[in-house]
Amino acid sequence: MIEKFKIFAEFVKDLSSETKDLETYLYVKEYLKNYNLNIEISSKPLKNRFIEVNTKLTYLDNSQTNKKSFFEVLYATIIQIDEKIKERKEIEKIVLCDVQNKIYNNLEKVFINLLKDSGYPGVKIEKKINFEELYRKRSN
Repeated sequence: MIEKFKIFAEFVKDLSSETKDLETYLYVKEYLKNYNLNIEISSKPLKNRFIEVNTKLTYLDNSQTNKKSFFEVLYATIIQIDEKIKERKEIEKIVLCDVQNKIYNNLEKVFINLLKDSGYPGVKIEKKINFEELYRKRSN
């Protein structure tokens, strides 16, 4: 079995934590459990079968309150696709599933540290993201 891709670099491209004041901080500290984790994956072809894969995690409060904090990590992964891989669908699966499965533990650590360093220690992401299932749903 051939190795379909190689990771050449992975790094935090952008990191954001916004809490406007103490009142908001105290409110969010109590209601952070109501926030939802969102994930977006995009890619940009580079030269020589290299692809930049950007994975963005955002933690959002979807309620109508004005007391909200904003947390976001944009994580870049530079991969090179094996030259034997030609089909667009296979490359899409590599970007949306295989790369995500390899990098997610590192990305999650960065995200948890962002929350901790923003004054919200002890946050855990209970539900692990099943990238295979997300890909299958997207394909149907």
